[in-house]
Amino acid sequence: MANVSIKFNGKEFLLSCDDGQEEHLEELLIQLNQKFNDLKNNLGNLGENKLLLITAVKIMDEYHETKKKVEQKKKELKILSDKFRELKSLVYDYKDKKEEEIQDLNERHNNLKLEIENNQKNYENLIEKTTNEISNFLDKANLEKLS
Repeated sequence: MANVSIKFNGKEFLLSCDDGQEEHLEELLIQLNQKFNDLKNNLGNLGENKLLLITAVKIMDEYHETKKKVEQKKKELKILSDKFRELKSLVYDYKDKKEEEIQDLNERHNNLKLEIENNQKNYENLIEKTTNEISNFLDKANLEKLS
């Protein structure tokens, strides 16, 4: 435990705090002293107890306002977080849909490619068959001419 000697409203006090918290305690007391002195200057000397009470009320008011703001920011953050999750889900759904479309297009492309290859083979076979038939017809015609 550490001890800190502070001055508040012209009086010396010795306060204890956890080791390493001395500087933080001094900063808090500087702020408290500032608020107390500001009220004393603005309101006049109402008596130490009343000024301490008003100082404590102002500090609690600031604390509650800050707490409300923090809660509001937490709500806003939760809303943003929910929207982000929704957007992320939509992005993944869109990605999955597009991947399915790409896969479907690839399959259709491959099927079309196979169909073209088959049609080309059938065309080549038809050309060869037709060429053979024409050749056979010409051979027959030439044989008949010769005989």
